[in-house]
Order: sequence, then C-alpha cells, then structure tokens
Amino acid sequence: MIEVRVPSQLTAYTEGATRVSAKGATVDDVLHDLDQRFRGIRFRVIDEQGRVRRHMRIFLGREAVVDLAQPVRAGDSLMIFGALSGG
Repeated sequence: MIEVRVPSQLTAYTEGATRVSAKGATVDDVLHDLDQRFRGIRFRVIDEQGRVRRHMRIFLGREAVVDLAQPVRAGDSLMIFGALSGG
C-alpha cells in the first residue's frame, strides 16, 4: 500500500482524512484507486488531458512527479499539494 497525504482543500472528498492508503504500480494507478473510493478526487488533481493541474503538485517522497506513469512501491509516500498562487 501507498500512503497518500491529502491537502486540506481535498479532504471533503476523503471524509476529512489527511492521510489515506491506496494501491497501484504507478502514480496514476494510485490516483485511480483513490478515485474508486473517493469519487471526484482525481479530477481535482488531474486535468482532462491527463496532466497534473497547474495549481496542484504531487511528490513521491521528496521528488516532484512529472510523469504519472512513474512507478511506486509498497511503503512509498505520495503527497498532493495545492500550489500557492497570487498576484
């Protein structure tokens, strides 16, 4: 299982949980698994073209995820962040 840390702006999808577990062989698989249990969460992170949304960031350990096909292993930690923006 992969531990996924969920930002506060998405905890409405996870029934208030900031940490959830998911399974999968890739980052995308993990996001699909999350979406099976928490409908709509993947769409808030990934756009219609299958890319991480501009205002979201995903980290696998300490490395930023660019490719959703990046492999994950049991025990890995995936962190989703809402990027700060302003003007």
